[in-house]
Amino acid sequence: MKSFLPKPLALFLLLPALLLAASSCQKIADLLSFKVSDSTNFTIPATGLLAGTALNLPGIAVSSTSSSTYAGNNTTADYVQDVTLDKLTLTTTDPSTQTFDFLKSISIYIATDAAGSNKVLLASLNPVPTGQTTISLTPSGNKLDMYLRSGNYTLFTSAELAKALPQDTKVRADSQFNVKANLK
Repeated sequence: MKSFLPKPLALFLLLPALLLAASSCQKIADLLSFKVSDSTNFTIPATGLLAGTALNLPGIAVSSTSSSTYAGNNTTADYVQDVTLDKLTLTTTDPSTQTFDFLKSISIYIATDAAGSNKVLLASLNPVPTGQTTISLTPSGNKLDMYLRSGNYTLFTSAELAKALPQDTKVRADSQFNVKANLK
């Protein structure tokens, strides 16, 4: 079939149509990417343990906001394809002046159950900076789809002490996950 438009003019008209199609695809892709934010509190018990000693805390159950976030993005856990940790921040809340100076290193693991049968590294930090009441851990990069599908997961903490912790310390863990999912 012969075109009635000269080739340069046809290309000139085709280019905006291609750019419009590409930007529409990007908008659809953006609709399928969103964040899930969770927060939980836990207590690190006072310890007279020496520096260099390993400290393993019992699992902490987290009720995730994932189900409501999925619904707000017109999807469900069944359509989740890719979940990764974007950031994990720990903040001492009580006593308010307590720093993380008692830690040399810390690793946080995630599991689907309280037994931790399928736990994987979520994030870690080594060395832990001194003088800080808030620290940001480095995400492991592990794929976390199955951990955010059920709406609940368990966090396990393993740390190496830099010095003894003289008093119980309450900590808030704030996490943000990147989620990619299909529309339902």
